[in-house]
This record gives sequence, C-alpha cells and structure tokens, in this order.
Amino acid sequence: MSTVLFVVTGARTWTLADGTEHPTGYWAEELLAPYDLLTEAGHDVAFATPGGVVPVADPGSLRDGDAEAIAAIDALRAPLVLADIDASAYDAVYYPGGHGPMQDLAVDADSAAVIAETVAAGRPLVAVCHGLAALLPVTTATAEPLVSGRRITAFTDEEERIGGLADRAPFLLESSLRTLGADVVVADPWSEHTVVDGTLITGQNPQSSASTARALIAALSEGEDARA
Repeated sequence: MSTVLFVVTGARTWTLADGTEHPTGYWAEELLAPYDLLTEAGHDVAFATPGGVVPVADPGSLRDGDAEAIAAIDALRAPLVLADIDASAYDAVYYPGGHGPMQDLAVDADSAAVIAETVAAGRPLVAVCHGLAALLPVTTATAEPLVSGRRITAFTDEEERIGGLADRAPFLLESSLRTLGADVVVADPWSEHTVVDGTLITGQNPQSSASTARALIAALSEGEDARA
C-alpha cells in the first residue's frame, strides 16, 4: 500500500485586511474524512507542518465526536517538520483546508518545494478548499505558476462572501488562482465538487472532502497497478 503525506497548516489565526486576528486552523472534516478513508483502504498517513508545530482544528469546524477522533490520531500530536520532508518518500501529498493555509502555506517555500517535486514526479497532489492556497507560490521548472492552464477547483469567492469574510480577506483564493492562469471550475456554493486534472486532484469545499479522498484512492490504485 501507499504512504500519503498530509501537509497541515500550523496557523492558529488568519490576519485579516484590517489587522484583526481571526481564529482558525485546519478544517476538521477536511482532515478527518480523507484520513479515515485512506487508512480504511490500507494506506499509511504521515503529517507535516511548518516548524513541526502541533496543528489545531478551526473551532468552527468541530462537530460531535471530532475532537475525540482528532485526539486518537497519534501522529497528529507529533507532526514532521515540513522543511525536513523528502517528497520522494511519499506516494502522494494532500493539503486539507481551513483558513489556516491562507496565513502560512500560501507563502511557505518548503511547502512549495514539496508540491513542485511531487507534481514533477507525476505523483498525486491533492488539495481541498483553502488548502489550495498552498499552490499559490509554486512554480514549474520554467518559472511559470504551477496552476497556469490547470483545471482545478477551490473554495470560491462566493462561498467566502456567504461565510462573511470576503470583504475583510487580504486576498480571495479563487480570484488569486485565476490571476495565475488557473482554469478554476466551480459548482454551487457548498455542493460536493471534485476536479481531476491528471495527477492534480482538487476539491471545492468541506463537502468535497470525501469525494476528493476517493479520487486519490483511485489514483493510488492505478499507480500500484502500473508498478505491478
């Protein structure tokens, strides 16, 4: 079976345009649903964060039982240091969202290097919701934005408006990805929507967590069959 690296935000707040520190972290469903599906399918999961800090779930994302489920994941209490990661050691890399990635992974050079190496090697690179903020600083070997010309989805500007933070956000994710040349395909707010463009797999929102994970599991199975 395969080993999937979850790169998780280490941020606990998101600095809004007016300087307000908005409490955040990773979105619980976007970590737990893929973790459960991957491990149930027999795959191993490792975690890494900037600086190896223990990540926290966005308080607004926690549902009944989530805190207990998170506490049961031993590796999440001692994540790997992102700067020390050798991307070639993993069969795929996955980025959950929450507003946290808008604060740290959107500008993290170590994360960008992991993504660039993973994509260049043809291994699955997966991101959901605000996790796609980690794609913003990534460039190809020819110095083009990684997302340029790629068909993806992400948390939409409309969903940010409905959530009440669009007017105070330092940047909007969908708009930023479009500015870099991405072909951002969006569905209705809060509807399940996953896009597969080769080995780049993206999900629009928390509702897309499970379908995005299933697309990753399918990609890993295809990779294993090809190596057999």
